[in-house]
Amino acid sequence: MEQKHNNTVTYLLLLLAVTLWGFSFIWTNDLIRQDVPIFIFVFLRITISGCVLMLFSKLTGKLQKVKKKDWKWFLLISFFEPFIYFIGESYGMKTTDSATLSSVVIATIPIFTLILGQIIYKEPLTKLNIIGVVITLPGILIFMWNGGSVKPEYLYGLLFLAIAVAGSVGYGLVCKRLTSDYNAYTITSYQFFISIFFFLIPFLLWGLPAWRPGLLTFSVIKPLLCLALLCSCLAFVLYVKSIDKVGMTKTVIFNSLSPVISAIVAYFSGRESLSYQQVIGIAVVLCGVILAQFKPVVRCTK
Repeated sequence: MEQKHNNTVTYLLLLLAVTLWGFSFIWTNDLIRQDVPIFIFVFLRITISGCVLMLFSKLTGKLQKVKKKDWKWFLLISFFEPFIYFIGESYGMKTTDSATLSSVVIATIPIFTLILGQIIYKEPLTKLNIIGVVITLPGILIFMWNGGSVKPEYLYGLLFLAIAVAGSVGYGLVCKRLTSDYNAYTITSYQFFISIFFFLIPFLLWGLPAWRPGLLTFSVIKPLLCLALLCSCLAFVLYVKSIDKVGMTKTVIFNSLSPVISAIVAYFSGRESLSYQQVIGIAVVLCGVILAQFKPVVRCTK
């Protein structure tokens, strides 16, 4: 009974994390639409979240000492996400100018995690899993199809978003390895703190020269702090804790809720409009993601 209660709490906290990530597409799009250079707001987001996480973990005694042999994994996890992921996500969103489309593509992360999990960890695939994988791409194409064609900017944006997906899948596989030895606070703190140095050179080369006084307005600072404190600090800690508690496969399936949250918020806040065709596309992608991770219940017989 206690284990069931603990899992319920874990799923509720995981739902909170995914909800925050659903809002992250909206807040990121707000910054992009204000012409805030990507390497400025991403660097500031990473720096704020990395310093806050490191300080909090250190003061609360939750920061564990990293073994020498594991530093390569922490460097790799930081490279995959936030570095690769945030570059792909931000430029993908900038190119498509659609938080909803970006979140729909990002929702396919569990699909590729499942495929690599089958290759690396030899996890078996059912017929439903294969069907789910097959119908996901058509679902994305249905969403992007407009008046008999696909917008060119959608195709370019899709390439950047594919980079984000690759980064997130790599992150998940490395994270699964680290959770056996380190707690969520240690993994997340080092993940973001190390990534500050990954983003420093792009910031100095392309971000800093584009700096202007107008970037210090409330309309910029508000979404930036929401992204840093809620979507990076809080959501990632909850996500890593969930991987440790209920496993990678059960955790990543919740990512499929992100586009639903983003679409609802974008629609009701007047940021984007949704056609029936796009709603169908979202539904197809979500069905594909869920089917791809469906595991039949094995019943014990006497």
